[in-house]
Amino acid sequence: MKDKIINPLLLLLTAIIWGSGFVAQSVGMNFVQPFTFNFSRCIVGGIFLAIYIMVMGKGSKKSKKSTEAVFIGGLCCGLCLFGGMTFQQIGIQYTEVGKAGFLTAMYIVLVPVLSTMFLRKKTGIHIWLGVVLAVVGIYLLSISSDSFTIVKGDIYEIICALMFALHILVIDYFNTKADPVKISCVQFFVCGILSGVFMMTAEQPQVQYILAAWQPILYAGIVSTGIGYTLQVVGQRNVNPTVASLILSLESVVSAIAGLLILDQQLTQREIYGCICMFAAIVLAQLPIKNT
Repeated sequence: MKDKIINPLLLLLTAIIWGSGFVAQSVGMNFVQPFTFNFSRCIVGGIFLAIYIMVMGKGSKKSKKSTEAVFIGGLCCGLCLFGGMTFQQIGIQYTEVGKAGFLTAMYIVLVPVLSTMFLRKKTGIHIWLGVVLAVVGIYLLSISSDSFTIVKGDIYEIICALMFALHILVIDYFNTKADPVKISCVQFFVCGILSGVFMMTAEQPQVQYILAAWQPILYAGIVSTGIGYTLQVVGQRNVNPTVASLILSLESVVSAIAGLLILDQQLTQREIYGCICMFAAIVLAQLPIKNT
């Protein structure tokens, strides 16, 4: 019963952290290129968690089985996280930012479909209605006009959504088999190393520019990555992956509110309706209705 209250709150906190972290990502990209930024923030996040584990995890019992689950789970999560981050960053160069955000958030549709197909997770009708409401809400928040055409960048964003959906499902599978904090730590190093390989081959990283972006990198690395993604892994325990994806999708609402409060941006009536739809979707998905 305690987990049913705390874990969704942890996922909500994750959405708040991610939504408010867009400012740091935007500022960081003024100094360094995408793979360099992802490499830096993932390595910072991994080091941050490694220190936390060493300080807090002394004397903890280990088993060969749990150690294997940590590394296998971390590897799978890291591959999905790298794929999601990479395709999102590539796609956003060829499509509108609003449309990219909408298509990326389509993981909320892919998660219940994939979880039913591969994990045999049942999704109640009220959760499906919540998914539909959330899609409408994200559309109102992300798309500024009624015209919607598919271009090359949109395909990359759809693949990104698939990778993030798989990321949620992989977490759902592994987070009861091993320490979620350790899984999260491994995933950051996997994602960071892969980003580093592409950074060295596709970009020209320069130390002075990385140092110039130290503040957004530290914030994105410790808060958005180290704390945010770890809260996601911990919060998903015993939570239906579809419900988890809906709560995490509130990131788009938080982003809009952060823009209002921090950047003095104004919410249009369309965006206000989008926020209402998103909140209604989360409330509907949390109703204690037995799945059939």
